[in-house]
Amino acid sequence: MGIIQTIRNLFKRGQYAMTTDSLTSITDHPKIAVTSAEYRRINDNLRYFQSKWPKVEYLNTDGIRKHRKANHLPIARTAAKKIASLVFNEQAEIKLDDDIANKFVQKTLTNDRFNKNFERYLESCLALGGLAMRPYVDNDRVRVSFVQAPVFLPLQSNTQDVSSAAIVTKTVKSEDKRNVYYTLIEFHEWAKDGKYIVTNELYKSKDVDKVGDRVALAELYEDLEETVELDGLSRPLFTYLKPPGMNNKDINSPLGLSIFDNAKSTIDFINTTYDEFKWEVKMGQRRVAVPENLTETRMVSTDGDVRTVQRFDSEQNVYLRLSTSDMDGGQLTDLTTPIRAEDYIKTINEGLSLFEMLLGVSAGMFTFDGQSLKTATEVVSENSDTYQMRNSIVSLVEQSIKELIISICEIGKLYDLYHGEVPEMANITVNLDDGVFTDKNNELEYYTKALASGLVSREFAIQKAFGVSEEEARKMIADIQNEALVASNQVRTQEDIDIYGE
Repeated sequence: MGIIQTIRNLFKRGQYAMTTDSLTSITDHPKIAVTSAEYRRINDNLRYFQSKWPKVEYLNTDGIRKHRKANHLPIARTAAKKIASLVFNEQAEIKLDDDIANKFVQKTLTNDRFNKNFERYLESCLALGGLAMRPYVDNDRVRVSFVQAPVFLPLQSNTQDVSSAAIVTKTVKSEDKRNVYYTLIEFHEWAKDGKYIVTNELYKSKDVDKVGDRVALAELYEDLEETVELDGLSRPLFTYLKPPGMNNKDINSPLGLSIFDNAKSTIDFINTTYDEFKWEVKMGQRRVAVPENLTETRMVSTDGDVRTVQRFDSEQNVYLRLSTSDMDGGQLTDLTTPIRAEDYIKTINEGLSLFEMLLGVSAGMFTFDGQSLKTATEVVSENSDTYQMRNSIVSLVEQSIKELIISICEIGKLYDLYHGEVPEMANITVNLDDGVFTDKNNELEYYTKALASGLVSREFAIQKAFGVSEEEARKMIADIQNEALVASNQVRTQEDIDIYGE
């Protein structure tokens, strides 16, 4: 089988995978650098991200143990979504200096709707602590597969910079009216001779909680090779992105932390308070004690017919019937207690303020004063914490996207879909719009005053005010000069053309 066909078989699927006969858990493999504790932490992050909480257990008035659904706020998901939207959006621009490479990359990213998908998966990256992106080929097109944290496992050979990893994909099939669980593990490793080796292993189990026994690839993937060697790659086929900061849960782990990994107890506090608040609202609905004699039914005979008449609506739950002897004077008694709404709301906001501090964002980003929510621009104008946090994430995102672009071009060459040069990192520009933090009018006024004062050149002022390159700023100056000359009917000199261009 030729190299092109081998690569076709590998990348056509965009699938994922490990090297032993039987596994109980993915982390049991000796090559995997992730400990069981780290793997459980990632899955616990997923539980917080999905807001899956156990039922609340309590004793009712009769001393009977009961369970009810927990009320909660989707704090973890809200934080990840909000920060992801501040870092990356569909207005982001990716450009390459080389025209051939730029045309190929732009077509690839546009066809795969990369900008839209990346913003969505960046939310997963921030919530779960990491995200891998891996290009593959499908129907003669390069596409990008997003590999989320629970199925991306670094190998033992690397603990700081993830250059080799196992990527896992699970498939469920029905056999004899029973579910069978397949786990495909795709190893990405570097050989000593510099070749890039991809090894595929397939495991089968009848127990959803076990990886199972190793079986032949042909049982599920007929055309997939067990081992593929690729030569000429400058970097791994995947790029790994994780949130900034040290992993203080396991300082030897190459995996990143969720943005809320160190704030889980605060999330628990907020949710517990919110649950108690909603339960108090439910339990605090109006209750009126009524003497038993007022709730008795009476028989009414009309034309010989006998029917029962209820004193109160059968759907009514306001009134509580008590025997007359249990009531003082047999009078209607209001048992309703006031709801401590102000105390609960204040406590929840205090929890949200603590959550903001632990996340490292500006005060007021999540708290609500009961009147209006602060915009991102207002928050940043008061405190730059959010902007600094965003910048830390942006620098990692830009680096990761550049690495992905290089891998896209290298796969394109291997698959004979791209015939240009593989770009250098320095020749790739990633522009993530930060307009949400910038008042354009104030910025324009600032640089206009600086230009009028002679503190900056016109070229520099245009670059900063409009976010354009040096070349584009020069072209804008030349256009302004041309329009001024045309307006005054003046003829340009050759010296003027040499300086500002035609």
